[in-house]
Amino acid sequence: MIVSALRGLHGEVGAALPVDLLKFEEQSLTAILRVRSSDLVKLWSALTLSASCKNKKCAFRVTQEYIIRVQRGVSAENTWQIIRRYSDFDVLNSSLQISGLVLPLPPKKLIGNMDREFIAERQRGLQNYLNFITTQHMLSNCELVKKFLDPINYSSNYTEIALQQVSMFFRSEPNWEVVEPLKEMGWRLRKRHLLVKSKDQPKERQVLSWADLGPDMFLSDKDLQSAMKLLPSWSHPYIYPVTFATASESSGLVIRMYNEKGTLRDYICKAKPKDCCMKKYCSPKKIQGLDLQQIKVSGRQILEVLQFLHEKRIPYGHLHTSNVILDGDACKLLDIENSFLGLPSYYRPYYTQSRKINTTEAIDVYSFGHVLYEMTYGKPPDSVPVDSFPSAPSSDIVSVLQSILSAEAWKTSMPTFAQLLETPLFTDVVLHNSVKPQFKIPSKLKEALKVAKECMEKRLNEEQKTIHRHKRLARAQSHHGSEEEKKKRKILARKKSKQSLTENEVDNSTKSNNSNNANSGSGASSPLTSPSSPTPPSTGVSSVPPAVPSCQKSEFQLPSESIPVANGTDRGALLSSIQSFKKGHLKPTTTCDRSIPVIK
Repeated sequence: MIVSALRGLHGEVGAALPVDLLKFEEQSLTAILRVRSSDLVKLWSALTLSASCKNKKCAFRVTQEYIIRVQRGVSAENTWQIIRRYSDFDVLNSSLQISGLVLPLPPKKLIGNMDREFIAERQRGLQNYLNFITTQHMLSNCELVKKFLDPINYSSNYTEIALQQVSMFFRSEPNWEVVEPLKEMGWRLRKRHLLVKSKDQPKERQVLSWADLGPDMFLSDKDLQSAMKLLPSWSHPYIYPVTFATASESSGLVIRMYNEKGTLRDYICKAKPKDCCMKKYCSPKKIQGLDLQQIKVSGRQILEVLQFLHEKRIPYGHLHTSNVILDGDACKLLDIENSFLGLPSYYRPYYTQSRKINTTEAIDVYSFGHVLYEMTYGKPPDSVPVDSFPSAPSSDIVSVLQSILSAEAWKTSMPTFAQLLETPLFTDVVLHNSVKPQFKIPSKLKEALKVAKECMEKRLNEEQKTIHRHKRLARAQSHHGSEEEKKKRKILARKKSKQSLTENEVDNSTKSNNSNNANSGSGASSPLTSPSSPTPPSTGVSSVPPAVPSCQKSEFQLPSESIPVANGTDRGALLSSIQSFKKGHLKPTTTCDRSIPVIK
């Protein structure tokens, strides 16, 4: 049918146009064709204008499809391809408008969209569009983008899965009842939040957080269940309390009281806690940082609880402003259970780029730097490491931020919690705690948590090494392919070529000299020896050059081109000195010019 359509519009020459049939689905009568971009218009017009084939009416609908190559991480093996049309990009763009960001999607064009230059321009525009949304931290982690780029692994409906898992949990806990799901309340894809209530207290609304087990889950099922059951019994003035917690072989859930004020990020962005994550945080209309006293008190509280957790050998690693609840005048941490469930950190794509952030304590210090930055400026940093910091309410804040987020800090190491607490920003803050921490951990669980922490750090170090090797290889390839390096290689190749030619000339002259000496030793007279001068003794091949009379006048003269070189090594040295001659190496000297006539 394709060949017939081409022949009908373009004749026999057009019928010979090369077209690859990549895929054909007989049920839906759809096919994917590949053709050279210069022949696209011919194929498109032939199929569009085709109305019949083999005396049967038919019609073709031709659409452009783009092949997108996607790679997860630095491993080239974890690569796949997807096929998308412009309409798919348009649907994705419409769904992402809730973020409030200006997205650089190329505009539609109804007439002239088969033009070769326009297709190439649109392809570049779509590439820029993908680059933009994948570099935006909030957009790249949203469910819409992940399903667009990886439809196989993200095809599930996680809200339905969460409701099924929660209903199974509640079979053994009939005291709880689901009120409604809170859609896309957080940034994590495989984590869902549900509004629940207890039958004993039906007026109190509580939030249930359900999540799949993550790649850093190194606890056994027994130890995980033990740790989750201990969460409601733990209390700390700066940790938000847990009402109920449990886990299964594949997931875990935690119930907490619903806080109307929301998180620290909700307070900074002036957002409603129940709104969609992208709507709240991607491009907030109003942002407001904290004043100096709030920054000092809140920062001190967060540092105190982080230091407490690490003294108890409980890894955290999930500090960010959305995991800090404002409860009165206190900042309280959320999601202590994330490290037990093995969930990846919010800032993991950042700190995997630095091999100095290689412990759970360093991760929390680095995350605290981000939190302090948002509390000060009302927004996250544009890029990390930070080259220059804007003006802050106090220079002490900038000094702390420089010790964590600057390029110099990334090259050396992160400060400790004790060092941060001793800085002028926090050392004069006095906290009044009426509630004493209560953390009882069995010795067996302590050992399991210690092993899990070591495994998490080991996995992090291996990932950082892999990224570091990939960066070095990428820099080497970029340097090797640069124009400057290509010029250097050309110059070096020319030098080697000249050197090889010089060596060949030296070898040839040496062979010629040895041949002449051999003739001299067999009785032939030397052309440079005068008849009156004696001939030196010879033993086959002479190793001493024949004597050249310098003061005596020779009876005959040879042509200059027939004078042989006395020694091949001397000639090579002469040529080498000529090539390496530099005018700047000459030393000044005093001359006595006597060519000028003197009048007496």
